[in-house]
Amino acid sequence: MTTTLFSSENIFKLFSAFIAILFSTSIQAQTPKGKLFIIGGGNRSDQLMSQLLTVSSLQKKDFIVVLPMSSEEPDSAYIYFKKQVEKLTPNPIVMLNFNKQTNSNKVLVDSLQKAKLIFISGGDQSRFMQVVKNTPVFNAIHQAYQNGSTISGTSAGAAVMCEHMISGNQKLEPKYTATVDNIRYDNLETAVGLGLIKNVIIDQHFLKRSRYNRLISGLVEFPTHIGIGIDESTAIIVRNKEIEIVGESEVVVLQNPKGITKAPRNNAVGLKKLDMSIYYEGQKFNIK
Repeated sequence: MTTTLFSSENIFKLFSAFIAILFSTSIQAQTPKGKLFIIGGGNRSDQLMSQLLTVSSLQKKDFIVVLPMSSEEPDSAYIYFKKQVEKLTPNPIVMLNFNKQTNSNKVLVDSLQKAKLIFISGGDQSRFMQVVKNTPVFNAIHQAYQNGSTISGTSAGAAVMCEHMISGNQKLEPKYTATVDNIRYDNLETAVGLGLIKNVIIDQHFLKRSRYNRLISGLVEFPTHIGIGIDESTAIIVRNKEIEIVGESEVVVLQNPKGITKAPRNNAVGLKKLDMSIYYEGQKFNIK
């Protein structure tokens, strides 16, 4: 019996193999070679920063870029980082303080993309995104991450890592408060972030400022996401889907909210079940 190459069975097999290859290639293309080192704010010990440099795998020719656009005092944010880190590595440390006039400058953007370590300072995450959103700077950060660079940030620089970024403001409260004293739906203000980590909401200064209410509010708005609260002097290292904790304090993870209900008055929230985990230095967990 002779088998023809173009039988329906063979065509189906060839088509299935092609789809499998195409899907595999697509997944590989979306998997970044770089790492994220996300710090929850507060004091950054030399040990923590040494761990950042180790994760970044800096070679002699590599350089570090500081992006201080979140800060009201960008020069101070840069100098503080530089004074600490230059004691720990001989690699050059430069500041690229982009604004709306320079965020399309090809020379500066190319330099950013070639940096082996990119550090985003604390301050106001919304101020940072106003400068980089929909610009070549945004694309350069993503390309650097895809190519193998480490992207790091502290406080506001941690918040911007997400696709749904906590801005720090409440829709139902006119004045800013560091600690949210309620859980209400349609109250937490979020905005577009860098989106370097998907399906995750990050909050910072977490235990120090008791930000459970704020992160729970985030999960009410995005129930399929994982809420990660990083305390001060502590960081998470993101290697694709694996997360490792380093630093002096803990990381709180909230996920899988069940039975969310919304009261017809006062924007109150009901929640029947929520998974919570707490991790310390050296421990790891995986995200979706």
